[in-house]
Amino acid sequence: QVQLVESGGGLVQAGGSLRLSCAASGRTLSSYNLGWFRQAPGKEREFVAAISWSGDNSYYPDSVKGRFTISRDNAKNTVYLQVNSLKPEDTAVYYCAARSRYSSGNYYSTEVKLYPYWGQGTQVTVSS
Repeated sequence: QVQLVESGGGLVQAGGSLRLSCAASGRTLSSYNLGWFRQAPGKEREFVAAISWSGDNSYYPDSVKGRFTISRDNAKNTVYLQVNSLKPEDTAVYYCAARSRYSSGNYYSTEVKLYPYWGQGTQVTVSS
């Protein structure tokens, strides 16, 4: 199975940007569709982006569309989340997650329960 490790979080002012990374080990990343989620204190984990195993397709909820960009480099076994125009409400722990490319359903699953593999998360804090 795949192991995931996120990095790149930090403290940034409103309007700033960060590039989050998620490095995979154990299995080749091209076997998986990937997602990014976030969880703020006291709130449920929330979907923010997904990308197909090939990288040809991506999907975002309206809340982040135009500000967040997911990408992947299968040769480096890494997926990225570029987060721009950050707002204080984007403050959360950001997680990457993986599900087999052979799983049923769409590559852009937004449901936490459909992703069996998770990283430990990276904290993003946006100050106003």
